[in-house]
Amino acid sequence: MKAKLHRVLLLVAIVYTMNSCSSSDSAEESSSAVSAQKSINFSYSSTELETMALINAYRVSIGLNELKQIDHISYKSEEHDNYMITNNVVNHDDFVSRSENIIKVLGAKSVAENIAYNYNSPQGAFDAWLKSPGHKANIEGNFTHFGLAIRVNAEGKKYYTNIFARI
Repeated sequence: MKAKLHRVLLLVAIVYTMNSCSSSDSAEESSSAVSAQKSINFSYSSTELETMALINAYRVSIGLNELKQIDHISYKSEEHDNYMITNNVVNHDDFVSRSENIIKVLGAKSVAENIAYNYNSPQGAFDAWLKSPGHKANIEGNFTHFGLAIRVNAEGKKYYTNIFARI
């Protein structure tokens, strides 16, 4: 029953976060695999660090806690950016799999996701997220940790995936 409720809540989270994110209109894991995933070393670019700093500065400005970055969450974000680039899409496909992984590996109690596409700067993506009620709710959500990745396709367009977790 609890697993069924969890899946329903995940579906609701997916539907809630399925807002447009573009600047245009347009199996079980062994314990050793789990340990390896917890110890992922993610290298952050200056734009990723800037984006996370913008999110934390905003949260603090409205009286919320800063979020701590977790490399595993950023790795899952990067996987999604690469999926979107490979498939030439901007969407939340497989969010349930990403969130279930973060729940299992890190013991998260809740997970949410923001994506953005074709913003040249962290400030541009961040401002767009704040203008979207669903994305803003995620930024202001009851979370403790986050991860973020920004990847660029062959045409120079940036893909942002930001995952939030309460651990």
